[in-house]
Amino acid sequence: MKVADLFKHRSESNSKHNSEFMQWMSPAVREYWGEFMHKANNRHLFTRLRDLQQPAVNDEPPQPKPIELKADAQVLFDELKTKIDTVIHTGEWIDVSQERINQFGQITEDMQWIHTDPERAATESPFKTTIAHGFLTLALLPKMTDSVDPEKNLFPTAKMVVNLGLNQVRFPYPVKAGNRIRAVSTLSKVTPIKKGLEVEREIKVEIEGIRRPGAVVVSVIQLHF
Repeated sequence: MKVADLFKHRSESNSKHNSEFMQWMSPAVREYWGEFMHKANNRHLFTRLRDLQQPAVNDEPPQPKPIELKADAQVLFDELKTKIDTVIHTGEWIDVSQERINQFGQITEDMQWIHTDPERAATESPFKTTIAHGFLTLALLPKMTDSVDPEKNLFPTAKMVVNLGLNQVRFPYPVKAGNRIRAVSTLSKVTPIKKGLEVEREIKVEIEGIRRPGAVVVSVIQLHF
């Protein structure tokens, strides 16, 4: 038997068996089975369509259009690029008093005794005194980085500064009641965006007289021009 005749015979045999098999099915199952077989027989078509959607091996992905910065943004971008990995701001010392800690606890409804009860903390806390809330330290970052002082604007040519948040937060050492703290900002990255610049800084919150910082954060802001 020729090869072509062999395939034709198999095809006729399979068709006959399939027809007999479908006679045993209920109408609902028969309809589903017919649809399934139709898709199976046309799977090469789906494969072809899928292949057409894939980019050719030698095709290069489209390159994004370069961002054109406004004049003020370009000047600041060129300046900041020279300051990567250097300290760009050191804030003034501020007091973390027990009164400030209590006020923060009242606003946030976090009145745990480790923050607000000096007598109990003196006997039961391993720090032997009350400590500031970690989130109080974070809440003081705008003040400590002069971000809210118009007379000490770090980016005076920007129309608006938008806080995108913190990529990383650590509290290596507790800030105790009565400590003084300040923020030291190191420029990590500056990136052009449509509205201006995106700036990433590592901010260390130093505790006066203590080697370890009270907090280390990675802050991300956008400068709009």
